[in-house]
Amino acid sequence: MHSTLYIPANSAPAPYTVAITPEDAGWAESSLHVVDLDEHGELALHTGDTEVMILPLAGAGNVTCGDDTFALSPRESVFDGPADMVYVGLDQTYTLAGRGRIAICGARAETSFPNRRVAAADVAVELRGAGNCSRQVHNFGTATAFEADSLIACEVLTPGGNWSSYPAHKHDENTDVETQLEEIYYFEIDDSPAGTPGFGYHRVYGTPERPIEVLEEVRSGDAVLVPHGYHGPSIAAPGHHMYYLNVMAGSGPTRAWLICDDPAHTWLRASWEHQQIDPRLPFPQPRSDTRSPAPPAG
Repeated sequence: MHSTLYIPANSAPAPYTVAITPEDAGWAESSLHVVDLDEHGELALHTGDTEVMILPLAGAGNVTCGDDTFALSPRESVFDGPADMVYVGLDQTYTLAGRGRIAICGARAETSFPNRRVAAADVAVELRGAGNCSRQVHNFGTATAFEADSLIACEVLTPGGNWSSYPAHKHDENTDVETQLEEIYYFEIDDSPAGTPGFGYHRVYGTPERPIEVLEEVRSGDAVLVPHGYHGPSIAAPGHHMYYLNVMAGSGPTRAWLICDDPAHTWLRASWEHQQIDPRLPFPQPRSDTRSPAPPAG
């Protein structure tokens, strides 16, 4: 039996494959829509009280807002390197046109920043963890990489058989060491060489004060909501690389991603110092790499 926090693929009416609003999620800030433009070539949208970051998962397109048109260059799949991203601020009418699957990450905001494009070549590619906890992060919309009011977003790619979002961590309080952030995980899983669909697993669990229990098998197009609690690991089945898009926003006065590990698992970070990064990383066509000796969970 699935948790109510599990959103299956193709659960939204066309032209969307996923449509998660704050009201749907039962929270205040974060949203995600995935649009299938193959059947609907063009879509007219309005941001209202939400700022958005738009990027192709597989395909290409254009975002037109007023007199400006921003290109979303072709990306074959989520495993084909970073993508272009277009930011559109508050109370804007825009047209999204093209083909393929396009993600619209959103968060309610108070201040509108200028509409602009980040080219794929300018997205920093970070390698986190080591050994079978190695993963690759595309920091197109993180708080330290891109200026926005509330929205934080990034992509994470995990080689088959590896554990990601590990050690489990949480960000559900506004303190000196943690920021309250609602989070959406949207998954795509690589097929096997024979073309069979892949799968993975995602875990969320709480504290005695705020219990929550989620353990879901995830496949391409599925999403999992994380309103609070520790989340991780995200586990890629052997033979199937895992991708997830993280969309976050919260109620705090500062746009930042501050986390706390599950104290029972934080020792794992020290073990990475003596291991190599998985040799399957980076995935094809990275634009830049960075590595910290004790990086945050992802």
